[in-house]
Amino acid sequence: MADLTRARSSVRTAVVWEALRPALDDLLADPRGGGRTELEVLDVGGGTGGFAVPLAQSGHRVTVLDPSPDALAALGRRVAEAGVAAQVRAVQGDADNLAAVAAPGSFDLLLCHGALEHTDDPAASLAAALTAVRPGGAISLLAANRNAAVFARAVSGHVVGARHALEDPTGRWGSSDPLPRRFAPDDLVAMLEAAGARVLAIHGVRVFSDLVPSGVIEGEAAAREDLVALESAVAELPAFRAIATQLHVLAVRP
Repeated sequence: MADLTRARSSVRTAVVWEALRPALDDLLADPRGGGRTELEVLDVGGGTGGFAVPLAQSGHRVTVLDPSPDALAALGRRVAEAGVAAQVRAVQGDADNLAAVAAPGSFDLLLCHGALEHTDDPAASLAAALTAVRPGGAISLLAANRNAAVFARAVSGHVVGARHALEDPTGRWGSSDPLPRRFAPDDLVAMLEAAGARVLAIHGVRVFSDLVPSGVIEGEAAAREDLVALESAVAELPAFRAIATQLHVLAVRP
């Protein structure tokens, strides 16, 4: 089961990592960062460390801010097993109390993955998080795509729910929808620009991986690699990005 979970995770996050790796290289090369060989990373809503642990294993220092004590406990076990406890700091909280965690401009990279969906005021929370990023620092934003919910509900026969997701301001398909809100690409770009960031790229994440038969992911590694390659090939194409489960936006703070 653990191997299957890792396989699913690797397929679903591959596009984000492909965008992050060159961004990390650019940050290390940026003279405004002081020529350091390790980066200060703030992972808002970082949970159990899906991104924090690999970044720490690459030598970076990561502060994980998450409201869930259970998630942070799992993070503690994970960083201990990976041998990177000294590189990861876990803090219980969210973007609304960020000032107590980080001084303005103290981080090179902000990860905000799957967090804005759960905030009462996404624009304000994002703006608060961006204050922690130094000039020249990068922002990786990952959020649920409204269009994907419309598409998924419609093709599964829930037409009324699809229409609701299309018209509802929060992109929810009904009162039992487990996700508090979803976003359109323009929503994310507008929030980042209003907070003073400059958008570099937008990617569609999980265009196919939530739709293909489970055997593709559970089967041979070669099949998963083919799926990852396909996801990467369509990630920046607007027609496919429009129906991706998640939207990834890479931005920089000038």
